[in-house]
Amino acid sequence: MTTFTARKVPSDLAGSGWYELLPAPDAPRELEGNQTADWVIVGAGFAGLSAARRLTQLCPGDRIVVVDAQRVGWGAAGRNSGFMIDLPHELQSDDYAGGREADLAQIRMNRAAIAFAGEMVSEFGLEEHWNPGGKIHGATDGKGLESLKAFQRHLDGLGEPYSDLNASDMKRITGTDYYAGGMHAPGCAQIQPAGYIRGLADGLKPAIEIYENSAVLKIETGATHKVHTGHGSISSPKVIMTVNGHAESFGLYDRRLMHIFTFASMTRRLTTAEQSALGGDPEWGLIPAHPMGSTVRRLKQGRITVRSVFTYNPNLETTAAQVEKLGRVQDRAFAARFPMLPDVAMDHRWGGHLCLSLNSVPAFGEIEPGFYTACCQNGLGVGKGTLSGMLIADLAAGSGEPMVEEMLSLDMPKKLYPEPFMTMGARTHLWWTHRQAGRDL
Repeated sequence: MTTFTARKVPSDLAGSGWYELLPAPDAPRELEGNQTADWVIVGAGFAGLSAARRLTQLCPGDRIVVVDAQRVGWGAAGRNSGFMIDLPHELQSDDYAGGREADLAQIRMNRAAIAFAGEMVSEFGLEEHWNPGGKIHGATDGKGLESLKAFQRHLDGLGEPYSDLNASDMKRITGTDYYAGGMHAPGCAQIQPAGYIRGLADGLKPAIEIYENSAVLKIETGATHKVHTGHGSISSPKVIMTVNGHAESFGLYDRRLMHIFTFASMTRRLTTAEQSALGGDPEWGLIPAHPMGSTVRRLKQGRITVRSVFTYNPNLETTAAQVEKLGRVQDRAFAARFPMLPDVAMDHRWGGHLCLSLNSVPAFGEIEPGFYTACCQNGLGVGKGTLSGMLIADLAAGSGEPMVEEMLSLDMPKKLYPEPFMTMGARTHLWWTHRQAGRDL
C-alpha cells in the first residue's frame, strides 16, 4: 500500500470572466462520510469529466464519483482561452509545428477528442458555449508573416487545408488594421470554457455524482483504494487522477512537471455605438503568429478578451499583484489593436495554471494497479484534456481502444533541471521569447 498525501490543493483567485458571465451555480454538494464507489475521479476539468462520460458509456450502471477541490468551472478548466485545437500547436516551438509523423498522429487524435466533445454538446444542449467555426492565426509584421508561411508549408506537407488572409481580410473580420495578414484554420472549435464545463457536469449528473469544494488530501492505494477529503472518504477499486499539474502535489511525477501561468483580461460589454465603431464580425478567435503573442477573442456577448504573458510559477499559484501587473500588458495590447475603443475598460482579470513537460508529453498511465493518471496537457487543456480523459477511461476499463496504445508509447515526462538553474533558465527563456514576440504581444 502507498499513501499519497497532498502538499498543496488548488486554490485559484477571483473567478475568471468566463465564470462570472454565467448565472450563480446552485449550492455545492460536498463529500461527507465514508462511501464506496466503482470509480473515483479526482478533478472535474476537461480530463476528469471526459473520463466520467466515457465510463458511463463503457460501464453503464457503475457508481462513478467525481470530486473537485473547488467549484466546477472555477479552476484551470474555466480559465483558458477556450480553443479546442485540432492542428499541431507546440507552444515550445517558434511556429507551433512539430515533427511530421507525430503531428499527423496528434491531428487524428485531436479530432477524435473534438468529435467526442461535439457529441456531448449535442446531447446536453451546450451549443451556446460551442462555436465550431475554426480559428484565425494573426501576424502583426513581416516576421510574423514569415512564421505563418513556415507553418502553412508544414500544413501543406500534412495535407491540411487553410485559407490565406491578407491585411484587408483581417480588418474585415476583426475590425482592426493592426494585423498585416493571417490564415484561417477550419478544424478548431471555440468554447466558453466555464460554460462548457459546468454544462457538461450538469448533463452528466444523472449518471455520475459530483462533489465540489472537496479537496482530496490523501490517497491510500491497495487492493481497494481510499480517497480522503476533509470531511469524508470514498473507497474504490479504481481511481483516476485528472488534476493536471497538481499531480505533483501528491508526489507524482516529482520534478518532471513545469508549472506555467498565463493571464487574461475581459472587457465590459461594448455598447451598440462601440460595436459599430469597431465593425468586423461579431464573433471570432485569433491566436498570434508567435506562440508568446496575445490571443484575442471577440465574443457574441459583445465583449473582447485578451490573453497574454506566460510566467514560471513552480509553487503552483499566482497572486493578485501578479494578475494586476500583467493585466497592464493586456491593456496595452488592447489599446494597440482597438484604438477606436478608447473608453472600454476591463471588467475581469485572472490567471490560469498550465502544466508542461520538457519533452511535451503527458503524464498518462497506470501508476499502481487500479490507480491511473491523465495529467500534464502541455498548455492545451481543452483538446488534450478531453483526449486524455477519454483514453484513460478506455485504459482503465480495458476497452481495447487503439489510441490508448499510442498514448502509452510516448516517453515519460523528462526530469527537470536542478534548482536554481531550472527556475532561472525557465524565467530567462520566457523573458527572451516574449521579447521575440514583438508586436504579436
